[in-house]
Amino acid sequence: MTAQQLKNSILQMAVQGKLVPQDPGDEPASVLLQRIKAEKQELIKAGKIKKDKKSSEIFRGAAHNLPYAFCEQIGKEIRDISDEIPFEIPDSWEWVRLGIISTYNQTKQKINAKDADVSIWGLDLEDIEKGGGLLVKKTVGERKAVGDKTVFTKGDILYSKLRPYLLKILVAPDSGICTPEIVPFTVYGGISAEYIVNFLKSPYVDGLVNGETYGIKMPRAGTDTMISLLVPLPPINEQHRIVAKIEALLPYIERYGKAEEHLTTLNTTFPEALKKSILQEAVQGKLVPQNPDDEPASVLLERIRAEKQALIKQGKIKKNKNESVIITRDKIPYEIIDGKERCIADEVPFELPESWCWCRLGSISWYFDAGKSPNCIKQSVTGDEYGVITTTSIQIGYFDEKQNKVLPLNFEVNEDMKVNKGDILITRAGPMNRTGVACVVKNIHYNLILSDKTIRINMSDELFDKDYIVTVLNSPNIREQIIGLMSGMDKQQVNISQDKYKTVFIPLPPLAEQKKIVAKTEELMQYCDKL
Repeated sequence: MTAQQLKNSILQMAVQGKLVPQDPGDEPASVLLQRIKAEKQELIKAGKIKKDKKSSEIFRGAAHNLPYAFCEQIGKEIRDISDEIPFEIPDSWEWVRLGIISTYNQTKQKINAKDADVSIWGLDLEDIEKGGGLLVKKTVGERKAVGDKTVFTKGDILYSKLRPYLLKILVAPDSGICTPEIVPFTVYGGISAEYIVNFLKSPYVDGLVNGETYGIKMPRAGTDTMISLLVPLPPINEQHRIVAKIEALLPYIERYGKAEEHLTTLNTTFPEALKKSILQEAVQGKLVPQNPDDEPASVLLERIRAEKQALIKQGKIKKNKNESVIITRDKIPYEIIDGKERCIADEVPFELPESWCWCRLGSISWYFDAGKSPNCIKQSVTGDEYGVITTTSIQIGYFDEKQNKVLPLNFEVNEDMKVNKGDILITRAGPMNRTGVACVVKNIHYNLILSDKTIRINMSDELFDKDYIVTVLNSPNIREQIIGLMSGMDKQQVNISQDKYKTVFIPLPPLAEQKKIVAKTEELMQYCDKL
């Protein structure tokens, strides 16, 4: 049960006479109604209110020897309203129309804002939060109010007839003027205004009123709907007990709501936080144990450099004049570039196991590819036509090939730009949270090319587990590196150059351990997805 559901349950119990016990010593509501009738007669005589030609009186049929549970008399006409009664109420309570016990349907005093005292309260709908809490209190001058307003006095019930499902209902703590979308009204006979407010917020009224609103874009509660509302009226003393009980319970509901909110946030964020923790543990060598029999990463790096040199000699890749070599002495990392050595202990993000090595992404990659993004048809490919991937095709850990756009028919496709199974892809531009996201293409069924906002990282298929490289690039600490390399004035549009990507630090384990890390990570991620 949510906090709102709990509150609704309490309000519904309140208006059904189930929240507090009845006291046989209380003056029954029937006497209260007689007093209200007399009060209104005096006001009519004094010319303060007009006589209601359709004045309603509801009574139990059995009390008048009628075969109906509940009857309503309007003038001389008596009709059966048993089917309208929504629920049972205690014997000491009475059913009555809101229009009979309130001034809701009476003409309200109007004033133009320019003629109002600038120091008085000027209330607008935006000042009231959903549920009736007052967010802010501004004077007419502070509000710079304009147009026709409705006058209200301290103690009036303020009911927002616009979008009534928002339950912007409260008792006015002071006098002032308000937007015509708010209806101020009072109740007769000393009826508790707070009780009526709670009644108007009850699920019974909320459902009924919102089912009778008019206007699609700006739904409003009509006057006839409001004055005809059936009010379950308790004795005065019980009204006060009900209000006191609700007020006593509200702090507990609020606490429950905060706990619910915290739990909801936890349930929402915990799986993602756990995934990030797993990724970080993985790239720090803490997810699987090291095997002393594994070929160390330093030997693996030598093999990578040897293969890279062979490809340079064959003319397949170009020599990098700023090639990075990272060595470790006494557990301290040093970087050698163009024969110059420097300590990088303050630059690497964390310590590694002895069998691991630090390296730059550019030093273990053969080369990077980027594509093009011509003006495309805004639909995905369906057959043999060619399309260009969007940045949203690259998700954390997986490739969504359906995220693409059809290339123009006159576009000349370079086969070198085609996306293939086994490619490591990474985003290079877009919103900050979407830039630097990496994946391996596991399967592809369409003819797709790289876009200019995506990069393909080319490296050895035999010397790396590509899923491990993607795990590294998506891990929190390495992403912090990548974010630090981003340029752009707005978080919604940043970019990273290929040269900057090449400088990213990669924690490299032995090849055998890479595979173990990937297997363990995939296993744990499946558990996270079930949370």
